[in-house]
Amino acid sequence: MTASMSAPEPAPATATHGSRSGLGVAALGALGVVYGDIGTSPLYAIKECLAYPHSPHAVPATPDNVLGVLSLIFWALVLIICLKYLVFVLRADNHGEGGILALAALVTGERDARGRRLAIATLLGLFGAGLLFGDGLLTPAISVLGAMEGLSEQNAALTDWIVPITIAILVGLFLVQRHGTGRIGVAFGPVILVWFVALGAIGLGWIITEPAVLGAVDPRHAARFVATGGYPAFLIIGLVFLVVTGGEALYADLGHFGKGPIRLAWFTVALPGLLLNYFGQGAMLLTAEPGTIKNPFYAAAPAWALLPMLVLATMAATIASQALISGVFSLTRQAMQLGFWPRLTVVHTSAQAEGQIYIPEMNWLMMLGTVAVVLQFRTTSNIAAAYGIAVTATMAITSTLFFLVAIRRWGWTVRRALVFLIPFLAIDLAFFASNSTKFLSGGWFPFAVAGVVFVIMTTWWRGRRELAAIMAGGTLPEPVFLADLGANPPDRVDGTAVFMTSGTDGIPTLVLHHLKHNRVLHRRAVLFSVITLPTPFVHDDRRLEVRDLGHGFARVIARVGFMETPDVPRLLARCAAHGIVAEPMTTTYYLGRETLLTTGKARFGRWRKALFAFLSRNARPPTAFFNLPPNRVVELGAQIEL
Repeated sequence: MTASMSAPEPAPATATHGSRSGLGVAALGALGVVYGDIGTSPLYAIKECLAYPHSPHAVPATPDNVLGVLSLIFWALVLIICLKYLVFVLRADNHGEGGILALAALVTGERDARGRRLAIATLLGLFGAGLLFGDGLLTPAISVLGAMEGLSEQNAALTDWIVPITIAILVGLFLVQRHGTGRIGVAFGPVILVWFVALGAIGLGWIITEPAVLGAVDPRHAARFVATGGYPAFLIIGLVFLVVTGGEALYADLGHFGKGPIRLAWFTVALPGLLLNYFGQGAMLLTAEPGTIKNPFYAAAPAWALLPMLVLATMAATIASQALISGVFSLTRQAMQLGFWPRLTVVHTSAQAEGQIYIPEMNWLMMLGTVAVVLQFRTTSNIAAAYGIAVTATMAITSTLFFLVAIRRWGWTVRRALVFLIPFLAIDLAFFASNSTKFLSGGWFPFAVAGVVFVIMTTWWRGRRELAAIMAGGTLPEPVFLADLGANPPDRVDGTAVFMTSGTDGIPTLVLHHLKHNRVLHRRAVLFSVITLPTPFVHDDRRLEVRDLGHGFARVIARVGFMETPDVPRLLARCAAHGIVAEPMTTTYYLGRETLLTTGKARFGRWRKALFAFLSRNARPPTAFFNLPPNRVVELGAQIEL
C-alpha cells in the first residue's frame, strides 16, 4: 500500500487493470481479501434470525417470518452494499485510497489537519477507526466460531471442543502473521471463489425444491414483517444487519484493488452466491417442521458434504479473519503517520507489495483480545449481540463523512447531498437502533474498545501538539542564531550532522544543546523535518523542500503521505540534487529524547498528561521509525514539563 520513498508515486489501482485478464485477476484477489468477511455471514445470519428456539432472539420459521426475513436480507444487500457502497462511497477515494481515516482526511484537508483543534469530521473518523478496531477483535472470533459450530452437527459429542479448537486456530493464525500474508494471500481468491460457488450450489438445490421462497424479493414481505412483528421483528432488524457486516471492507481495501475489480467480484460471484445461499436456507426452513433446525447453514448441506463444508468454512473463516487483521495493521499505520497513534514497529513482509506489513505490538494485542472474546462469549449467538452495533455506527459515520466530502470537495449543493444522506443515514440509524437494544448483552464491548482507542488517539495528537508548542518556545530565530554563529564561529569537523526536528522554522533546542555541551559543529548541518500530509502518497515534485541558510546550515522539509513510511537516509540521498551531499559513513543523526513531567502549565488534563508520557516512553524509537542507522545516531536528553 505504501510506495518506496525513492520510487515515484504509484498510479491508482484502477490503472493497472486495463486488460480483461488483468481485471479478472484483480477481481479474484478482491474476492479473497475484500469479501471474506461478508462471505462468512451465511454461517450464522439465518441461524440468529430464524433458528427458533435455539438462538435467543430468533423468531419461529413460519412462512411469513421466513419470507419477511429474507426480504429484509435481500434489500439490505441491495441498498447498503450495491447502492450505498459500490455506487456512491467508492467514489470518495483519497488519491486512490479508501478507509474511514482516509475519508476523514479528505474532508478536513491539509489546513485543518495542522490546526490547533481537531475538526468534527476528524473526530468522527477517529471514533469510527476505534470501532473498526473493535470489529477487528469480533470478526475473527465470530467467523471461526461459526465454522467450528459445525462440529456439533457432525457429532454432538464434539460440542465441548468447539471453543478450544477455535482458540487454537486463532492463536495459530496470529502466530503466523510475522511470516507475512504473501504466500497464503495467493490462495485467498481461489478458496473464497470455491466457497461462494459451494454456497450458491447448496442454496440453488433448495430453491429448486421450494421456488416460492423467491417471492421474498417483493419488499412488501419485509414491510409486513416489520409492521406486524412487533418488538421481536425490531430485534430481528439488528440481526439481519449481520449479512452486511463486511461492507466497510469494500471501501477500506479500495487502494488494493480499485473500483472496477471490487465491483466485478461482487456482482458476478459474491452477491449471487450469498443470495442463493440465504434463499436456499430459507427454502429449507419452509419445508421443515418449525423449531427442528438448530443450524440452518449446515442443515442445508447434503449429508455427504457436511465434512467438506466444515473444512471449507474453516478456511473461509480464517481468510476472513486474516483480512481484518491485515486491515487493523493498515489502519494502525495510517493513524501513526497522521499523528494519532504512537510509533510502533512496522515490518514489511514483502519486497514487492509495500502494503503487506506486520505490526507485532498490534498482533499480540489482537490475539489476546480475540481469545478473550471467545472465552467470554463462547457462541456466535452471544457474539452477534456485540457484533452489529459497532459496524452500524461505523456505517453511519461513513454516510456523514461522505455527505461532507460531497459538499466540500465536489461542490454538491446541500439539497443534492441530502438526497444521499437522508435515506442512507435513516437505514444506518434504524439498524443501529435495533442493535443498541443488545448493548448490555455485549454491544458495550466494541464501544469500550472504540472509547479506549479514541482516547489514545486524541491524547497522542494533543500531547504532540502541546510538546511541539513547548519545543517551539525554546527555538531561536534563524537570523539571530546565524549572526551569532558568524560572530563566534565554533570549531568545525568533517562530515554532516542531521538534526531531526518537528518544526520547520527557527533553530531547535536540539542544536543549541549540542553546541552548548560539545562546542563543535560539523561542516554541514542539516535541519531535517518530516511532515505527513492527509493524502496517501506525495508526488515527487512536492516531496522535498531544501533551503540553504548559510554558515554551513541547510533546512530540509520532507513531505510524505499517510500510506508511506519515511526513510530519512534515502530522502537525504535525494538532496544531492539540491547541493547537499552527505556520505553515509560521515553522517551523524541527532535526536532529542525528552523525559516528560506532568507538572507543567499546559492546558491538558493531568491524567491525559500521564497517559501521553506513558505512551511516549513506550513508543517505538524514532531511530527505527525513520530507518536511521543505529550506529550513526546520537541522542540528547532533556526534561520537559507539560
